Amino acid sequence: MALGVLNNISAVYAENNLNQTQANLQTTLQQLSSGSRINSGADDAAGLSIADGLAANSAALDQSSSNASAGVGFLQVADGALSQVTNLLNRAVTLATEAGGGTLDSAQLSAANQEYQDILTQIGTIGNTTEYNGIGIFNTAAPSTAVTLTDAAKTVTSGAITAGDNLSGSITLTDATAGKSGTIDMSDYSGLTTASTEAATLASLNTALAATPLAGLVTATYAGGVLTFTDSTNDLTHTGTLDEASATPTASSMDIYTSDGTSTGSFNYGVSVGILTDSSVGTSDTGSAAGTAISLTVGTSTGTGGTTAGAGVGTSLTGTQLDDQADAEAALQTVTNAISAVAYQRGQVGANINTLTAASNIASSEETNVQSAQNNITQTDYASATSNLSKYEILTQTGISALAQANSTEQMVTKLLQ
Repeated sequence: MALGVLNNISAVYAENNLNQTQANLQTTLQQLSSGSRINSGADDAAGLSIADGLAANSAALDQSSSNASAGVGFLQVADGALSQVTNLLNRAVTLATEAGGGTLDSAQLSAANQEYQDILTQIGTIGNTTEYNGIGIFNTAAPSTAVTLTDAAKTVTSGAITAGDNLSGSITLTDATAGKSGTIDMSDYSGLTTASTEAATLASLNTALAATPLAGLVTATYAGGVLTFTDSTNDLTHTGTLDEASATPTASSMDIYTSDGTSTGSFNYGVSVGILTDSSVGTSDTGSAAGTAISLTVGTSTGTGGTTAGAGVGTSLTGTQLDDQADAEAALQTVTNAISAVAYQRGQVGANINTLTAASNIASSEETNVQSAQNNITQTDYASATSNLSKYEILTQTGISALAQANSTEQMVTKLLQ
C-alpha cells in the first residue's frame, strides 16, 4: 500500500461511521426519554400521519362521551321534575276523590278546590322554572325583543311584531306642540297580528289613548307588522320601549352531537322533553322519529344501542275544579289521564337516557380502541431501544478508537523523512 498524506481515507470512513452512530444514539435516547418511537416526521412519516389522525379521533370521541353524559344530565333533571309532578297529581287524585264523596260541605269543597288549584299552579311553576345549565327544560318562551319607536316616523323600527306575540313595556307619548303626554302600558294589548283580534285590540288601544291628556291628538294604527302612532300636530316624541315575546311557551330542544371526527362517524341526536303547563301535562316529543337507533361508526366498526320513543299527546287540566261533586268526578278522570301521560313521558325520558348512555359507552369504547391503535404505532419498544442503546454506545467507543488509530497511521510518513 502506498503511503500518502493528501487524504486520510481511513480517518474519513471512521468519522462518517462515528457520525452515523451518534445520530442513531441521539434518536434512541429520544425514544427512551419520551416514550414515543416517533418524535419527528423524519422518524416515520407515514406512522406520524396515521398517529395524528388517530389522536384527532380520540379527542373527538372523548368529547362525544362528555356530550352524551351532559344530555343524560339534562334528561335526569327532567325526570326528577316529572316525578314531583306525579306526586302532586297523586295528591290531586286524593282531593278529587274526597270532593266527589258527597260528604263535604261547601266550605270544605272550597278548601279542597283551593288546594287543587294550587297544585295546578305548582305544576306550571315546575314547568317554568326547571332548568339545566340555565336552559329551560320544559317551557322556553321566545326571547323578548325590544322594539323601539322613532321620533320622526313614529313607527316600530326594530323587529316587526309577529303573529302570536304578547306586547309589554310602557311607552310615554308626548305631543310637543300641545305640551301634553300620556303613558300607555302595552302589556294590556296583545294579538295585534291576529286578524280576528287586531281591530278589537286597536280599538282598545285607541280608547286608552283617548283616556289620557292626548285625547284627540294621538291615534294608533297597525299594518304589515308595524305599529304606528300619529298625532294631529305631527310633533310626537316618545320615551320607553315596546317589547314582544312569544305567547306560547315552547319546549327546549337540543342536538347531542357525537363523532369520531369524521362525517361518516358523526350522529346528531335531538332531545326534547315537551311542554309542561296546567294545559299540557305529560306532553312529550323526542325530536326524532320513533324507533330510531343511535349508533357511532369508526372505520368499519359500528356500535349501536338504545332506541327513541314516540311523542305523548299530554292532558289539559285547565278549567278543572272541585266546586261540587260532579266537577270533582270529572276532574278525577282528567287527573288520572294526566298521571298516565306523565308516566308515558317519564318512560320516554328514561328510554332517551338509556340511548344517550349507550352513545356515551360507544364513544368510550371506540376511544379506547383508537388509543390502543395509536399506542401500537407510536410507543417506544423499550426492549429494542435499550439493545440499540448498548450497541450505539459500544460503536461510539470503537468509532472514536478507530478514528484515533487512523490518524496515528499517517504519522508513519514522518519516519521516511528522518
